Amino acid sequence: MPSQDIRASLSHPVIDSDAHWLGFGPLLKERIEKIGGRKVAETFTGFRELIGKPLGMTAEERRFKRVAHMGFWQVPMANTFDRATAMMPQLLYERLEEFGLDFCVMYPTDAPSAGADDELRLAATRAFNIFCAEFFADYADRLTPVAIIPTKTPDEAIAELDYVTESLGMKAALFGAMIPREVPSVDDGGDEDAVRQGPWYDTLGLDSAHNYDPVWQRCIDLGIAPTFHSSGRGYVLRRSPSNFTYNHIGHFASAGEAVCKSLFLGGVTRRFPTLNFAFLEGGSHYACQLLADLIGHWHVRGAHALDILDPANLEHERLIELGRTYGPPGMAELLIDREAALYASMDPTVSVQTGGEPNLDDFAACEIEKEEDFKDLFANFYFGCEADDRMNASAFNDKVNPLGTKINALFSSDIGHFDVANMNEVLAESHELVDEGVMTAEDFRDFTFVNPVEFWTRGNPGFFDGTAIEKEVTELLDAS
Repeated sequence: MPSQDIRASLSHPVIDSDAHWLGFGPLLKERIEKIGGRKVAETFTGFRELIGKPLGMTAEERRFKRVAHMGFWQVPMANTFDRATAMMPQLLYERLEEFGLDFCVMYPTDAPSAGADDELRLAATRAFNIFCAEFFADYADRLTPVAIIPTKTPDEAIAELDYVTESLGMKAALFGAMIPREVPSVDDGGDEDAVRQGPWYDTLGLDSAHNYDPVWQRCIDLGIAPTFHSSGRGYVLRRSPSNFTYNHIGHFASAGEAVCKSLFLGGVTRRFPTLNFAFLEGGSHYACQLLADLIGHWHVRGAHALDILDPANLEHERLIELGRTYGPPGMAELLIDREAALYASMDPTVSVQTGGEPNLDDFAACEIEKEEDFKDLFANFYFGCEADDRMNASAFNDKVNPLGTKINALFSSDIGHFDVANMNEVLAESHELVDEGVMTAEDFRDFTFVNPVEFWTRGNPGFFDGTAIEKEVTELLDAS
């Protein structure tokens, strides 16, 4: 059934929480130059820097330099109408009924170069946000663009949050994550092994280089729900010099998991229980596994369970006796040395230090008292799922997911990118799971309407005011 007919059969709107638009390079740079000047415009190198340079190398050159094979041919070309639709907001707006979509949150494909110095990088980000706000201004009842929020430091994030909300009226935001932090060079006193391994990636929660709590508080103050669209492509385990597909599969999920896990174990959802976070394009299957793994680890590594692992609780004399009775020749004598008996464990005289204090509870920041706390703390997380992902059904499988949980999945079409050959098929593709009986109609309603409304309005009840679906959203919120 065509997407348009699917939509006609539904009793609710369809919200696309991750549609993509393509910047037309010459027009984008022309507009950016008028906003921010020539130097700022020059930071917009499009795919040339990210993709063109690696593709200009031979496979052997990439192998030698440990450079990942990037995605050649990133956007659809055979369907010219769709290509134009991704570039032209007016055309997208006019085709939404054909797609079966009522409202779209628009994510960019272009961004300023990450290699620019801080002053130029921030100026380019500001100019880009101004451009985005202007580019979609005439279509606000059905399309809203996200603002780019730089997160190298909390101060720059807060400054841009204030500007885009108060000066531009933007209400959705894309936050940088997986921030590369360079280690000091050996000449500057850095550790040689650390330098050899390259930068480490800051995930804004656990072990962050900065305290990002002021950013999360500012998000609450401004009614902004942070979203992340971080890439894991090109990192150590996704760095094939010859095969893009190898590098691409699972990379959004791996980055999403890293940030989500960091925020959770860093206690962010405990300290900010009203703030929602979304991780886009990675699907929901890893979220199901992450929740299960967090609970499983808590049962064996939470503070309440550590007695089982504490070397001080080893019954040394009994172990020796068991060695005499059941061990091979010579084992009992070796076990007499307690340090030897603790082999493959930890010397009880060695403490695990964090800031000079013993730190034995990996879940301390979460303040978990019972298993059910995981469900409450994880409820702040939402996960963007592409239309053709069959694992979307896993989000709603409360018979398998821990604690009878339904993961907060968000319908996220990804229109405009290479994995969507025909924009007018995305809703139909996602509805196939209902047609096949692996997702219920109620699940589909949650996926395409209820969950998105809950995500976008929790901090900003007026998010959909003035839009084409204001009435339906108001009725849903009034009924909840």
